[in-house]
Formats: sequence, structure tokens, C-alpha cells
Amino acid sequence: MSIQTTPEADQAAGVIPAAPWRVKALSVLPDYRLSITFMDGTNGIADFSSVLTARECGIFEALKDKACFDQARLDLGVVTWPNGADIDPAWMHEQIKVNKSWSVPF
Repeated sequence: MSIQTTPEADQAAGVIPAAPWRVKALSVLPDYRLSITFMDGTNGIADFSSVLTARECGIFEALKDKACFDQARLDLGVVTWPNGADIDPAWMHEQIKVNKSWSVPF
């Protein structure tokens, strides 16, 4: 199941997330992966599957539930989940820009 969202749908009035590392669009892919496109056009895959084998991953523990993971959305250019978890877009941009894909360490 692919879910796509754009910052226009999730931004505060008058705030434009224009930094190059802000996420412009995302799609939830199978196997705990996200397809990410940044404001500067950089795009790639963030693989969150390592959350499944992580022993203690704090707020990300809830993402082991696929239904929760699949609720990824954008909030001012940042990937967030309903439980309050988010991922640093600058860090994600740096990793994806170099490798086109990134296995998120937990």
C-alpha cells in the first residue's frame, strides 16, 4: 500500500518549509521502507526495517506495529508518526544524497 503526502497538505499557515533537506513528498512502501523526496530534488529510500529487531528503541518501539508505521506523514517537511516519533530530515538527506538508500540504525 502506497501513501503519499505533500507539505502543502500539512503545513502551518504562512510557513513554507524551503530548506533543501526538508521532505517534500513521501510514500510508504512495503517492508518498513519510505520513498522520500526532498525540496532540492534529492530522493531515495529510507529503510526502517531494523526497528523490528531493535531491543530498545524508545519512541520508535511503536513503529514495530506496521499499522503505526504506515501512518507516516509530513509535518513542516519532517517525517512524523502519530505517537510523536520523527526522524531528523537533515540526517536523512545527508545519508540518502550519498547512497540513494539508507538503512536507519536503531
